[in-house]
Amino acid sequence: MNAAFRRVDAPVPSDQPTVALVIAGGEVWEDFLSTLGVSLDEFCLKGPGGWTLGYMDALMKAGFTTVVYFFSGEVREPVHYIQDGTGHRQTVLPAPRFYMALRHWFPTYGELLRRPSPKGVRERVKAWLGSALTHSSTPAGLFARELRSADCKAIIVQEYETFRFDICVCLGHCLKLPVFGTFQGGTRETNLVSRLWKRKVIAGSDALFAAAGEEIERVKACYGPDLRICQVFNPVDVSHWHAEERQSVRTEMGVSDLTRLVVWHGRIDREAKGLDILLDAWELVMGRGLVMDLRLILLGSGQDTEWLRGRMAVAPQNIFWQNRYETDRDRVRRFLAAGDVYAFPSRYEGFPVAPVEAMACGLPVVAAAASGVRDIFPRDGCGGVVVPVGDPSSFADALSRLIFDRDLSSSMGKQARQRVEKAFSLEAVGCQLAAAMGSTLNRQARGRS
Repeated sequence: MNAAFRRVDAPVPSDQPTVALVIAGGEVWEDFLSTLGVSLDEFCLKGPGGWTLGYMDALMKAGFTTVVYFFSGEVREPVHYIQDGTGHRQTVLPAPRFYMALRHWFPTYGELLRRPSPKGVRERVKAWLGSALTHSSTPAGLFARELRSADCKAIIVQEYETFRFDICVCLGHCLKLPVFGTFQGGTRETNLVSRLWKRKVIAGSDALFAAAGEEIERVKACYGPDLRICQVFNPVDVSHWHAEERQSVRTEMGVSDLTRLVVWHGRIDREAKGLDILLDAWELVMGRGLVMDLRLILLGSGQDTEWLRGRMAVAPQNIFWQNRYETDRDRVRRFLAAGDVYAFPSRYEGFPVAPVEAMACGLPVVAAAASGVRDIFPRDGCGGVVVPVGDPSSFADALSRLIFDRDLSSSMGKQARQRVEKAFSLEAVGCQLAAAMGSTLNRQARGRS
């Protein structure tokens, strides 16, 4: 199992330069966890996964220790966690009590995201007041003290198109710390107040990190061609993600070599993750009357579990769903290792980690052309087939091709593994981060000397 975190009484000093990684997910972290059915303490003890853990590991390869910061209405004082062996740290900071008392009266970040254009005077006034209140969900003074206590040398913020990036840029100027923003899928600023100064805030940051080429083009078009934006991929640990257990896992599942498994894992979000497209495509595949053992296996939980449960009740046979939010990387790896083809039907992404994890496990991928996908598969021979977004017929055709052509599937799986080793390993992305941050940190060190 991947090493869990444990609670500690105070921040733990590090021998390496420390970077603060500030996570999005709403004003308070339980806004995100509530969609997964996971408690705050459970999440922190198991530790983050996906791109967050990848960034932490890549930064470690580049010579940095990372502290991940969350904000919560469930704690009354800072709570600290550390992972033995890596030195990765997490800190949960309490959201101000006045914010927690008032937030239910006004639209939150998530509500503004779902209702981007409020109608009527009353609704618009509440949206503006809610946008202003949102900024107070960050305990700026306490956060500044924690950054000093951890001796952070820089701040990286998930999503520059969020209100919290504004707060961090202001704190960075006050503390003389460089601030960098990442792109993980937030393609528009929903906070009405933040829109007023977002261009100035973006210009005041030290650099932005984006993996998707189309996102780099969008940001330069919106905020100016001279903006410093660096291409930094989301990494995976290729020593962890592999398919060495494939045969033993399939034996445990009661799956023979003749069975063909299509797998998917992630957050159960019908619209963003395109799960309706995947189920429509699967229905087309199963409707072709081919005599073989085919199975689609889903792993994940999220806001649309009831929709998925209802859809599966009327869906074709041979769909299996493990309804849980899985943070144990060993279990996810074993799940992927059992598969033959990985399905990735997402409509919206920043730079997806899930298909890269599957590729590292030697699976060929059928992927919709969401943001970042073309950067994963820039040409033929990279281990995947890219189809248009929202097109069940094209998705079904590509799935069928890889399901039934075992030689092609095996060859593309090997290409997928090679692509990950070359472009998305911790070492490769650690070098990208070091190059993107290095000049700024060097200037900072010279300024202090």
